[in-house]
Amino acid sequence: MSVRLKNRVREFRQQKNLTQEELGNKVGVSRQTIISIEKYKYKPSLELAMKISLEIGEKIETLFYFEA
Repeated sequence: MSVRLKNRVREFRQQKNLTQEELGNKVGVSRQTIISIEKYKYKPSLELAMKISLEIGEKIETLFYFEA
């Protein structure tokens, strides 16, 4: 069985009215990194995923999940 890490970062980021650049600055990464995460091209470290979760105000398991 193959599972893929998915996320809802874009959805919740937009609800908080944050740009990709603003979120990146708040969690210490570039806008390009946020873009790559949102497009599933980059899997964030646990530390970065937790920082994003805290900044957006959602549980990490709400933002990041596996899809079969």
